[in-house]
Parts: sequence; C-alpha cells; structure tokens
Amino acid sequence: MSRVYFGTAGVRGRVGEHPMTAEFALRLASAAARVLAPDGGTALVGKDTRLSGYMFEAALEAGFVAAGVNVKLIGPLPTPGIAYLTKRFGCAFGVVISASHNLYEDNGIKFFDAEGGKLADETEERIEALLEGPVLTRDSMSLGTATRVDKSRVEYQDFCASTLPRGMDLSGLKVVIDCANGAAYKVGPRVLSDLGAEIIPIGCSPNGRNINLRCGSTAPELLQLTVAGVGADVGIGLDGDGDRLVMVDHLGRLVDGDHLLYVIARDRKAQGELQGPVVGTVMSNLGLEQALAAEGIEFRRAKVGDRYVLALLRELGGRLGGETSGHLLCLDRTTTGDGLVSALQVLAVMKRTGRRLAELTAGMTRFPQVMINVRVRERVDPSRSPAIQDAVQRVEKALEGCGRVVLRASGTEPLIRVMVEGRDESVVTRHARELAEVVRQAV
Repeated sequence: MSRVYFGTAGVRGRVGEHPMTAEFALRLASAAARVLAPDGGTALVGKDTRLSGYMFEAALEAGFVAAGVNVKLIGPLPTPGIAYLTKRFGCAFGVVISASHNLYEDNGIKFFDAEGGKLADETEERIEALLEGPVLTRDSMSLGTATRVDKSRVEYQDFCASTLPRGMDLSGLKVVIDCANGAAYKVGPRVLSDLGAEIIPIGCSPNGRNINLRCGSTAPELLQLTVAGVGADVGIGLDGDGDRLVMVDHLGRLVDGDHLLYVIARDRKAQGELQGPVVGTVMSNLGLEQALAAEGIEFRRAKVGDRYVLALLRELGGRLGGETSGHLLCLDRTTTGDGLVSALQVLAVMKRTGRRLAELTAGMTRFPQVMINVRVRERVDPSRSPAIQDAVQRVEKALEGCGRVVLRASGTEPLIRVMVEGRDESVVTRHARELAEVVRQAV
C-alpha cells in the first residue's frame, strides 16, 4: 500500500482545501487514535502560531477524546519540543500542527511516536487505511479528557539549556534571535536570556498571519541588517516550527547549515566527541566535504530529506548530520532536528574558543552552486534518459574532478532539479544552463 496523504513531513496543504479541512482533521485524529493508542492513552498536541491552528487543534482534540484518548494541549511550541515532551510525559504519541517554513495560508499535521520519533511508513499506511471509515465515538464512560499544559514548556527550555557543556553560560554574548513569528517566539528568547546572553528579539510578535513573512530562516535579510546595526556578536534565525537554523556572523553575513555543520563537527572532533561519519545530502556543498576531509572527518551523503539523513546516521553509527537549509541533527544531544539546540552548540564553540563565528567558518570555502528547476509534463527519472546521462558525463568531464552534477526529480512537483557545482561561478552557470536545456529537450 502506498501513502496518499502522508508526505515526508506529515499531512500538509492549503488551509480549506482537502485534506487541510476541519472535517479531515477530525477523521485523521480518529484513525490515528485507533492505530497509535488502541487501548487509550494520552496524546500531546502542540502547534505553531498560524490562525488555522485553533481550528485544527479543536478538530484533533474532538477526534482523540471521542476515541478514548486523553489530550494534553501545550499551545505554541517548536516541533522538536513536542517530540521531546512526548517521551518525557510518557504519552502514547505526539502531534504538531504546523507547516514549518511555509506561509500562514498553509498548515499541516505531523505525528510522533511514544519515543518522540517519526512514524514508520507502515504505521502511516495503517492510519490512512482507516480514514474512509466512520469517526469513532466511544461510550460516555470511555471518552478521553483534555487539559491545557502550557506551563510545561519550561521543561523543554530546561532541556535545551542542558545541552550546553556543564557549567557554561552565554554571558558576554550579544545575540539577535529571529523566531519567524512562529512556534519558538516564547521559548527561544527565554532560553538565551536565562543563560545570560544579551538578546535582541525580532520576529517574536505573531498575529496568526505573519509566520515566516519576511523573517526567520527563509528570509534572513532583517536578521542580517539587525545584527550589523546593533553590533551583535551573532544572529540566530529559526523557521516557523523551530526545527531549522541559519545564523549570521558579526559582519551581517549569512551562515547556512553546511557551514554550521562544519563548525560543530570540527569542534566535536577537537573535544574527542565525534562519533562515526558526518552525514549531509546530495545537495550539501562540495566545500563542506573538502573542509571536513582536511580535518580528517569522514563525510557521507544521503538523499534530500532529514529522515534520510537520520536513517543513514543510524546505519553508520554517526551522531551529526544535516542539510544546507539548516535542518541539523545533533544526535549526541537530542533525537531530532532542533534549531535552538543546534544554535546552542555553535554558541558553545564561540564561548569555549573565544572566536567569532566568522573565524570559525573561515576554514570552509563554499563552492558556487547553481540550480535550475526544469518543469516537465509528468514526473520522470532523469537517469533513464541516455541523452541526459550523456550530457551529465560531458559536464562532469569538463569540471575535471573539481565539481559535481546532481539531477533529481522533485518529490512533490513535476520538476527536474538540475544542480551544477564547481570552482568558477560563470563556468558552473553555463554548464547548468546547457544541462537544463538538454533535460527540456529530452523530456
């Protein structure tokens, strides 16, 4: 059986359009309760700051309670916070209402198992198999209850702080934090402030419609201007659900996930704490691979998507990985991608070494990378076209071992993503355009 509604990040879509309707959320809750807590139990439900979160929260609550599952409603909290507290509170499962880095018109529903991990594909298939059936309502004696546990967010804040080395605080650091008007708008500034940092919060005034709007990790221009304008040591940019991170150095320059992964990995090795290889994706910059190699650190690539990075880390016994977008996995500190925890790891390096972020990233030179999206009539596998493969081989030969070519079909749209990477931006751009034209002609 293949999944119809569940993608790599749960169920997601435009609010008011199937499946992101209140009626579907109710049926989804009923089906999930029967699969994840057939004998009752407790579900932890959190959300980001989208206006539609109230609607989906109420629909999910109704479905769970009707099916005999107790509900703890914790309100706005980062996705990794829900994962952590699901296990901490001994819940049968956790639920996050969020569309991550998308704008407020979209929303989504994502589940965690009792350990705070993502559901297996087979589990999601079992939930989908029950969606067409009637909503379960147990007898009055067997209904669940619902309680608000908003104040429990302090336990997640304490957990984040605990990922710093024992005895370390952030005194002496001036930090701008941009929470994208999203789920971290309360806990993000509080964690940093409690640790002694001087903070300048931006993107911390949600109104239900401004999540990710010209702020946060996907739009860091305001963060860059603010860091430079107030003379801060560093800037932290999170996305709407708090699981992605970008940073800004004291010069106002953007530091992406590849550079942050380099900083953390290099420090872990210096401290004798690095386990296994570092895992990136096929889209991770070649500069990261070469910089890690210069430090004697093995680097491996997974398919795009944090679940694939996590799977390869587990397979190889690694503890550190991530994507260029800033979704980083520090499995020696937590079980899932967490923007706040990742930021604290970088701040810890700055405190321990007394070096600025600009200095810490200087050892990695980013290669120019050009990506062109080629729209096709239907989803196709570019590796099955002899013409495309011949063109790829020509470009790879022209790059003379100092670059990469990646072609991959989008998992959600009829697109072929053409990426070429090398030392010379003009050469890379020319090759990318040539290869994109071959793809257009071949498909």
